[in-house]
Amino acid sequence: MFKYPVYQPSLAGNEKKYVRECLDSTWISSKGRFIAEFENAFAAFTGIPHAAAVCNGTVALHVALLALGVGPGDEVVVPSLTYIASVNAIRYTGAVPVFADVRPDTWQLDPDEVEKCIGPRTRAIMAVHLYGHPCEMDKLTDLASRKNLFLVEDCAEAFGSRYRGAHVGRSGHVSTFSFFGNKTITTGEGGMVVSSDKALIERAIHLKGQGLAQNREYWHDIVGYNYRMTNICAAIGLAQIERAEELIARKRKIAGWYKQYLADVPLFMQGEFGEVVHSYWMISALVTRAELRDPLRAALLSEGIETRPLFFPVHTMPMYARVGCTLPVTEDLSSRGITLPSWPGLSRKNVAEICAAIRKGLHE
Repeated sequence: MFKYPVYQPSLAGNEKKYVRECLDSTWISSKGRFIAEFENAFAAFTGIPHAAAVCNGTVALHVALLALGVGPGDEVVVPSLTYIASVNAIRYTGAVPVFADVRPDTWQLDPDEVEKCIGPRTRAIMAVHLYGHPCEMDKLTDLASRKNLFLVEDCAEAFGSRYRGAHVGRSGHVSTFSFFGNKTITTGEGGMVVSSDKALIERAIHLKGQGLAQNREYWHDIVGYNYRMTNICAAIGLAQIERAEELIARKRKIAGWYKQYLADVPLFMQGEFGEVVHSYWMISALVTRAELRDPLRAALLSEGIETRPLFFPVHTMPMYARVGCTLPVTEDLSSRGITLPSWPGLSRKNVAEICAAIRKGLHE
């Protein structure tokens, strides 16, 4: 057991009450009041009018891409500095991921690099709001419009993040969220597909429910998937979203403590650039040189402090590796990045103790 794990969820609201209602009513599968209530509450919180709950964030991306018609013969531009699900979902459709480099300041997709990746087979751009910092959505939206491409927002790590005053997910044709146990709000496992386009969400609902026709019982008119969320998961999600502002504020406060206590340490926190609100899903930072990262992690582990490396570049993994593909910013950030404990239960004293251990680990 870690003294300070990287993450653990806060379940201090109505989670038990709502789950108990599911058990008492026997509505424990993919029907029940909490599914629609969670979808409606999520749409209201984000300001995105249409939402469809699914069983996890990866299938949310898969359904979103299928709803757009992305498939074999298409290419989707995506960052390599992301969790593997972003890229796997593209391959599930039969499309090909094309990797673009990221900016060294925000760690997000570099629009200029994205434009270099666009070719005759490009169908979509997938913007991933890595660790909770928004991408440059104005530039990506303009690029997608000029090139007649779909824009997909992978907001799995960015619940509560805002770009120019609006919640992330509102710029894309379709956007997705994840509610895994380490996300800012969780359902244990779960995801959401959202869009301002009602027809897109209706297609997503059709796909996620085994291709069930809308007005004919047990009649399936397309090949669909069993990607539905359970009522129990939605019950947890509804309880979580009731506390969303509290949880986001707490995460930002924890990030502020880290910045305060590490201000004079050679460790560079992921910042906040432009007209954005960073939700700090994970508190991440860079050491000055790649060879310092793993010794620091080992030193923190000896103190009972769990850490994670930044995501390994997907373009370096065997199933996606291509001869000649180099992304210098992505590779540099990944080699130097470390993710620190950031769960809502951390106190100022806890963060001060973790930072003291970081200081000690960097000087040993």
